[in-house]
Amino acid sequence: MPPFHFKKNNLALAAVCLAALMFGLEISSVPVILPTLEKILHGNLQDMQWIMNAYTIACTTVLMAAGTLADQYGRKRIFLISLICFGLTSLICGLASTVSVLIVSRFLQGMSGGAMTICLLAILSHQFQDQRERSRAFGAFGIVFGAGLGFGPLIGGGIVALLNWKWIFLIHVPLTVVTILLTLNGVQESRDAQVKKLDVWGMLSLSLAVFGLTYFITQGADLGFGSTSALLAIAVAVTGFALFIAIEKNGSHPMFDFSVFKIRNFSGAIIGSIGMNFSFWPFMIYLPLYYQSGLGYNAVDTGLALLAYTLPTLIVPPFAERLSLRFQPRIVIPAGLFTIGLGFLLMRYGSNAAEAGWLSLLPGSLIAGIGLGLTNTPVTNTTTGSVPGNRAGMASGIDMSARLITLAINIALMGFILLESVRASLQNSNLGDLGAAQLRRASELIIAGNFAGLQQQLPAFFQRDASGLLAHAAVTHGFGMVMLYGGIGVWILAALSFTIFGSDRHRREAGASLENSL
Repeated sequence: MPPFHFKKNNLALAAVCLAALMFGLEISSVPVILPTLEKILHGNLQDMQWIMNAYTIACTTVLMAAGTLADQYGRKRIFLISLICFGLTSLICGLASTVSVLIVSRFLQGMSGGAMTICLLAILSHQFQDQRERSRAFGAFGIVFGAGLGFGPLIGGGIVALLNWKWIFLIHVPLTVVTILLTLNGVQESRDAQVKKLDVWGMLSLSLAVFGLTYFITQGADLGFGSTSALLAIAVAVTGFALFIAIEKNGSHPMFDFSVFKIRNFSGAIIGSIGMNFSFWPFMIYLPLYYQSGLGYNAVDTGLALLAYTLPTLIVPPFAERLSLRFQPRIVIPAGLFTIGLGFLLMRYGSNAAEAGWLSLLPGSLIAGIGLGLTNTPVTNTTTGSVPGNRAGMASGIDMSARLITLAINIALMGFILLESVRASLQNSNLGDLGAAQLRRASELIIAGNFAGLQQQLPAFFQRDASGLLAHAAVTHGFGMVMLYGGIGVWILAALSFTIFGSDRHRREAGASLENSL
């Protein structure tokens, strides 16, 4: 390769890796600061869920649209626009002084982050045509993105300890500037002459469905699940999903081609995508809360403890690839999901130990991380590799959408289970006569580890549990129920994935039938 092009490609790779690092950090570093945000911004547990879910839902909203726009108007151009928006919205997040402003700015940040991520994958594919160079580029991208996810909790804890929570977001402003300069000087412009039209109605209907269901789960207990607002939210979700199905089946330029679900390998792998985001990634939001409110760790210690949960996801994938070649994804993906579930049940056992701490949770954390590492890469490769080449992009979009939608819904579900389990535990103790509203508020403050707020807002509760024993028992029970939900749920999905994959004979017959129909 001529030196000029070699330099250009290195600059492009650096830009892509920096963007991947920022996207990964925004997912895994923010959970560590949620207890701090709850105290400083005077929010509650639902607010903290929305701070995370606003980002996730926004990514889902723009995912397929951004890919289409990038193909049509230029990947470099849309990438630059998304970088500028990501930097500006990160600045607004860092300057936010209220929960509502932070949630809105997180939604806008998620939209720009989703667009940025879709563009960088297309840039890598176009910029690196040589197979050896492409493998090196995608390898570097995977390592940096994984490092952002894996070390995010530790980086987040360190930033909070050395500076303050605002720099979790503000750090992206200078990083964005550097990435823009690298992009301008290294990335080649590219388009797709065969690009389809933008599926606006499909995008909007799917977003409405996800938002309505998430709102119903997150706010339903406060509003009353039978209230007009809650029923309206679930009606929006059902209507949005029905419209999405109708649009995608009858539209001329659908985002999703449902015929690919007839391919057993594809459908079995999609269940793997759902399984990872049913348990492992949504619990990433709540595990820092457990370490800080349940065990009393500070942000830095929490980040260090979380390394056992995240680092295996960086180390295991190369071994997972070898296992997939030897035993096939139909074995490796369900086995990986089963391993995640085993890790969750071991974490639950460790949380109930007499001297619970990072050491008692260590075996379960490591095993859950190993399970994620076993599942992630085979899922990605199988979803794109099991469909015809001209549908690989669409298959990748379905895979990413399944991950983000499942993540958003389960962040809400885990939060609901946690809050209701803590409240039920308090109600069953000698504090049950304090009233539903007081018990609910006490549960929120206990989950956040805000015992100063508990003393100020609910002095009657605090006086009757001055030792904190009932509060500690309640939060241990609550997080234990979330771990049980994650473990059993992902085991069910592991069995479903294994069943859908089927035997070699079934998959060959289904593949031949689909090939004839295509």
